Amino acid sequence: MLERLLAIEEHYRELESLLGNPDVLADVDRWQKMNRELSQLSPIVEKVRDYRRVTRELEDVEAVLAESSDAELKSLAAEELSSLREEKAALEKELPILLLPRDPNDDKSVIVEIRGGVGGEEAALFAGDLFRMYTRYAEKQGWRVSILDSNPTELGGFKEISFSVDGAGAFSRLKYERGTHRVQRVPETESQGRIHTSAVTVAVLPEAEDVEVDIKNEDLKIDTYRAGGAGGQYVNKTESAIRITHLPTGIVVQCQDEKSQLKNKEKAMRVLRARIFEQAQEQQQAAEAADRKSQIGSGDRSERIRTYNFPQGRVTDHRIGLTLHKLESVLAGGLDELLDALITADRAEKLKRTQE
Repeated sequence: MLERLLAIEEHYRELESLLGNPDVLADVDRWQKMNRELSQLSPIVEKVRDYRRVTRELEDVEAVLAESSDAELKSLAAEELSSLREEKAALEKELPILLLPRDPNDDKSVIVEIRGGVGGEEAALFAGDLFRMYTRYAEKQGWRVSILDSNPTELGGFKEISFSVDGAGAFSRLKYERGTHRVQRVPETESQGRIHTSAVTVAVLPEAEDVEVDIKNEDLKIDTYRAGGAGGQYVNKTESAIRITHLPTGIVVQCQDEKSQLKNKEKAMRVLRARIFEQAQEQQQAAEAADRKSQIGSGDRSERIRTYNFPQGRVTDHRIGLTLHKLESVLAGGLDELLDALITADRAEKLKRTQE
């Protein structure tokens, strides 16, 4: 492990030196790529340097204990020795985790698709709750949210809604939201106060760049139609809504939220690229490691990942058995405690697999 860490540190120093090279500065794409890599390696290198410092300080303190005859000095050294050993042990736990392979999509922006499932209007209302939860969380992270397509209901919910979340590292955290979200509460329309259970599915797609997905114009079937709103009311009288079918895969996307046909087409193409990219990745992962997929972040939309119980004010994530009695806080965008726990569990599982 130490050999790998030292090699990473050496590569980091090389990148630092190259970033000041006039040839690199003149090539914007190359400079940006190298700068991103430098940022990714920075936390590892910082811990490597901390580990080296702690090891050196431990040797110095042990030398004092072995050689000094001053009782007071030896007492102080013994206290410092205990503290340094704890710090070294903590670093030895952190470093293997930092060496785990990174998900190449982690730094990407995402496209989120929420669809009401079992539960009719109540599911649609909860889809709206989840949309607002993710919007508030994104705002706290400094990310930008833009609606791509939506199918609202008369009571303020959504049969389905898709939106982009633009910001560095959006996928690294929101990817854990993929799956089926279950809600248990008494609907406003329930006269007898009975608790209903409804479900909503959430898909989180890493946004693909043009270079990652080759889409040929001849593979596209593009239809235009009039955009409709809740209750069948037309948003406008022109055929500005766009439906795009990717013939080789059968993937269909649509967008009607903009009044401009061109803008709707641009948004629809973003979703199409992301879906094709995700499909290709899923096929590759299935072929390479079908039996090694962990439940966390697997993206299986059929699995129930979380329950939101309103009568008890709790949220339970079934993948890691974590229950928080903070329902209002979570729905207000307070997702960090859940996501941090999921990331920790995911890393522990990956570390376990590397040691098998």
